Amino acid sequence: MRIVLDTDPGIDDALAILYLAAQRDVELVGVGTVHGNVPADIAAENALRVLELVGWGDVPVAVGARRPMAQPLKTYEYVHGDDGLGNVAGPKPKGKPTAESAVEQLVRLARQHPGELDLLALGPLTNVAIALLVEPDLPELLRSVVVMGGAVWVPGNATPHAEANIFNDPEAADLVLGAGFDLTLVGLEATAHAIADATWLDELAAHDSPRARFATGVLGHYVGFYEPLVGVRQCTLYDPLAAAILLDPALATCRELPVHVELRGTHTRGTTVADLRGYVDTTSERPAVKIAAGLDSAEFLDRMLGALRAETVGAP
Repeated sequence: MRIVLDTDPGIDDALAILYLAAQRDVELVGVGTVHGNVPADIAAENALRVLELVGWGDVPVAVGARRPMAQPLKTYEYVHGDDGLGNVAGPKPKGKPTAESAVEQLVRLARQHPGELDLLALGPLTNVAIALLVEPDLPELLRSVVVMGGAVWVPGNATPHAEANIFNDPEAADLVLGAGFDLTLVGLEATAHAIADATWLDELAAHDSPRARFATGVLGHYVGFYEPLVGVRQCTLYDPLAAAILLDPALATCRELPVHVELRGTHTRGTTVADLRGYVDTTSERPAVKIAAGLDSAEFLDRMLGALRAETVGAP
């Protein structure tokens, strides 16, 4: 599988890269960064750090959109640390971002390899939306798209109704979800079951590989954010779950529905909306997307733990 990654590292984004790097037969052909957990330039530094950790230092990293399409920038350092990696990012990476923008990189790669690339989008969808405006045939050029985002039939996390990645650029998300990609939306319906509990965290900490040490280090801040909210020592593995479902769709069951993003509501802006009633005609000109619902959580958590314990690329 040949993957383009659009991301905003971010602790769970970093863990998603570690997951990809531990799998056999995965080629990461490019990384684009976007505003989200941290500003896009810091996200690029963090992507370079993690890629160098796993031996993928030759993968090009391009900086993308530094703000949303139609609203002020919001970042989440209070969740991910001032440096985006739990305040333990360490020295600057050896590599530098490319001169090409993330949008240019995505469009170029899609045109050069039509039907061969899968896009994994782990942050706000600004880069993907702009790329779609530049290249309207992008839905046909990419083989598939997996988006970590949305909350169709569960509460949001950025607001009572909206999930953070969608909320951070609703206009971009609405454009992407209606474009006709072969798209799977891995939202809060699925990630609610991707919980790393105290036992899982202790098993990870007991392992002494470089990746396990890195993961344990960055997760300290992440767990420290979640524990006061939920009352127990745990955290949610949002982005790694999206990576795992991209590689193995059988991990999740899905519903196929057209999904819109609310752009105007005072209290509901950024909400992902689908008609869930079932007893009415849901025929729509808007293309359906696959919404991850049920999850084999035990299998995912086992695979995630194995990936973080891996010593080398391609060694789960």
